[in-house]
Amino acid sequence: MLDPHRLTILRSVIAAGSVHAAARSLHLAPATVSQHLQGLARQTGLVLFEKSGRGIEPTPAARHLADASEDALVSLEQLGRTVTDLREGRAERIAIACFASVAQAWMPHVVRALHAASPGVVVEMSSNELNPAGGRQRSDVDVRNEAVAGTGIQQEGYRRHVLAEEEFCVVLPADHPLASGSAVTLSELSDQPWIDHDMHDGPTGQIIARACQSAGFIPRYVARLDDHHAAISLAAAGLGITVLPRMAIVGLSEGLVVRPLADPPVHRRIVAHARMHPPRARLIQVVLDALREAAHA
Repeated sequence: MLDPHRLTILRSVIAAGSVHAAARSLHLAPATVSQHLQGLARQTGLVLFEKSGRGIEPTPAARHLADASEDALVSLEQLGRTVTDLREGRAERIAIACFASVAQAWMPHVVRALHAASPGVVVEMSSNELNPAGGRQRSDVDVRNEAVAGTGIQQEGYRRHVLAEEEFCVVLPADHPLASGSAVTLSELSDQPWIDHDMHDGPTGQIIARACQSAGFIPRYVARLDDHHAAISLAAAGLGITVLPRMAIVGLSEGLVVRPLADPPVHRRIVAHARMHPPRARLIQVVLDALREAAHA
């Protein structure tokens, strides 16, 4: 079996660009790093580095090995944490995947409920926006958003639980001409500069794009980001408007206002997918109950 420590050193050398730089970051002597690389080369039978000027350059094989080892090293790290938890009496753990606004608005209540039900539980949360697979391990509860129209997503091995439907709103400067009304129609936004908070075209971005398409236009983006907080900051700077789900609109500055979208209104559905896993059924039910409480608070 390959030595995980040597694989970690290989990845560090490739990332740092040299043996000496990697040695400094790893708090090892350069000679020790070189010895581990030579040992890994012998173990794998691969040429891992070639001379390049005064330094060395990783071979394609080395880069491929480094990339392929990432998941295994993360899994070993998780296994180490599991051993520590077991040794210290924290045997239970539960993995939750969700998107950013749910993590901010609902997860504090969920984690509090979990610790009330099982004080020793370890809660692992990951983002399913930038990591659609839901993180490094299979999630026990996966909270996602989807368009209201249609039958919705079904995940194999999970039960689907609808939690809420939520409206989208436009965030715009308080002195904007459209801020004077109680609501804003999508068509009124057709000639506005837009700030996108979902540049990777996730479910939320797709809902907004389809709504705009139905209204007969494509948004004119002046900035595209993957952070709704940053999108709000750009709107506060007067650079454009941004359309967000109601839950994501928090911490607005005094210079911004929120107006619901109308004609047509735009909504998303929030759904929890609960894993059918008897050993964790009790904790999964605690998560579902807490999510429902947060959704209706």
